[in-house]
Amino acid sequence: MFEQLRKELLNHMSIGIFSHVRPDGDCIGAQVAMARWLEANGIFALAFNDDEVPSNLEWLVGDVQIHKPDAELTAQCDAFLVLDGNAPHRFGSYEEVQRQFPRPSFMIDHHPDPTDDFDESVCDDQASSTCELVHRLYMEHDPAQLDELSAKALYTGILTDTGSLQYESVTAETVTAVADLLRRGNFRPNEIVERVYATRTPQQLKLLSRVLDTLKLYEGNQIAIMTVTSAMLDETGTASHDCDGFVNFGLSLSGVRAAVLIKELDGVGIRMSLRSKGNVDVNEWARQLGGGGHKKASGARHDGPMEEAIRDVVRFGALQVGRADNE
Repeated sequence: MFEQLRKELLNHMSIGIFSHVRPDGDCIGAQVAMARWLEANGIFALAFNDDEVPSNLEWLVGDVQIHKPDAELTAQCDAFLVLDGNAPHRFGSYEEVQRQFPRPSFMIDHHPDPTDDFDESVCDDQASSTCELVHRLYMEHDPAQLDELSAKALYTGILTDTGSLQYESVTAETVTAVADLLRRGNFRPNEIVERVYATRTPQQLKLLSRVLDTLKLYEGNQIAIMTVTSAMLDETGTASHDCDGFVNFGLSLSGVRAAVLIKELDGVGIRMSLRSKGNVDVNEWARQLGGGGHKKASGARHDGPMEEAIRDVVRFGALQVGRADNE
């Protein structure tokens, strides 16, 4: 799978690695492991992201510095690699960097419908995560290069992108990769779980309480919608990233087939996180709203106001629920 991409990467002296904006465990885990893979093969690696690494993932970075893109650093790269996104706009200022310093570009990702904007890419939408794909790269090239930190990084990405190995995307290959990572990294799952998930603050729980109070059900109680406002964040002393995982509370309700968390943020507009179970396709749903992602987990934006965003979400969601019933 990686033969041609490995040849291309190994032809360069320095590579800038971009992970997508609003980073999560999968993109940060893949970025850390890829930076270490490049360095192990004699290639200077620089990691970039427009946004800060979430606090519960800071431990994961190790000695791999993740920089804000700037002209001085990006000019040092003779190629760029993007991870966990299949179109240039997913990576914030990456498009502007590529215009300013045109370089060969490469991509590793697991989302459907990738663009053809890259010189070489590996995209497998049947993989559970980008980290599962990076593990394959290590196995195809030299398994001995997979050290403890890289193994923990890849495990974290698989863990967070599969709902702790609960999602439909998990396959026998995923579980085999996890077993290999535990063996080579010489760690136990609880070490990662505690660092990633046991980090909630009292402020985050207060925010969760406010958000749960907004929950409403639509389409015969099959669609759950919760909302977040800037006022809620201000009152609880929290930020947008503190809402991570909240959408799953709506999806946990009996009879609910899809859940949406709608965030109305000052200066940013409205952002939506969509999740589903069964055969409801939230990727198609999100595409109707200008977004996209996976069949069971996607995101979108809306111009607002909140009331109109809810109406549109319910309208397009009703179509997807109806379509799922007819399949």
